Amino acid sequence: MERLQKVIAHAGVASRRKAEQLIVEGKVKVNGKVVTELGVKVSPQDRIEVDGIPLEREEPVYYLLYKPRGVISSVKDEKGRKVVTDFFKHVNKRIYPIGRLDYDTSGLLLLTNDGEFANLLMHPRYEIEKVYIAKVKGIPAREKVKQLEKGVALEDGVTAPAKAKVLSIDKRKQTAIVELHIHEGRNRQVRRMFEAIGHPVLKLKRERYAFLDLKGLNPGDYRELSPHEVKQLRTLALAGSPFPS
Repeated sequence: MERLQKVIAHAGVASRRKAEQLIVEGKVKVNGKVVTELGVKVSPQDRIEVDGIPLEREEPVYYLLYKPRGVISSVKDEKGRKVVTDFFKHVNKRIYPIGRLDYDTSGLLLLTNDGEFANLLMHPRYEIEKVYIAKVKGIPAREKVKQLEKGVALEDGVTAPAKAKVLSIDKRKQTAIVELHIHEGRNRQVRRMFEAIGHPVLKLKRERYAFLDLKGLNPGDYRELSPHEVKQLRTLALAGSPFPS
């Protein structure tokens, strides 16, 4: 027996919080009866409907994709551009990305059909560390790097403390490669941080997500996460440590 909102979240219909809202609003039926109380438990044999649509219970799946540049982090695009789910044509489950990477950003992206898991990893409170490698215009002075670490004032507030390191510089081309560790997930955050210190991003890649990396993968490749990796991600998220030692 599992809580109703958890079952709805696992089916990929909504996050657990949104599922709770749907229940309270009387939009969920169990065996033909409207359920409005939170905490109700259901079994695999129970028939569940959300907004009149029968719930299809899928086994949860978890994938790691090396997203190439020029791909939308979505399940569909009105302009007909390539989306991340195009790499999973054979997967017959309704998977979707956890968070997003910009169209021009490559790197590690997770996809799942587990709404509760996705909501857990995306919640800013849980501080999952993400590592980016950025090629930037100009060569950042030490004080600029320190500014990235202390926090940068953006239009939606000052960024949280981060880790930054200049990996290499090209004096002739006047560019630099910078590694940036953050645990927030604001829209276009990394690009905006570099723009704020006067060094616009020329190329950007997400190298790591928590303990996961892209080893053995080429752009467009993906693999399934192991049960142990899924468990580790849950544990890390709930621990709420931005920079685990």
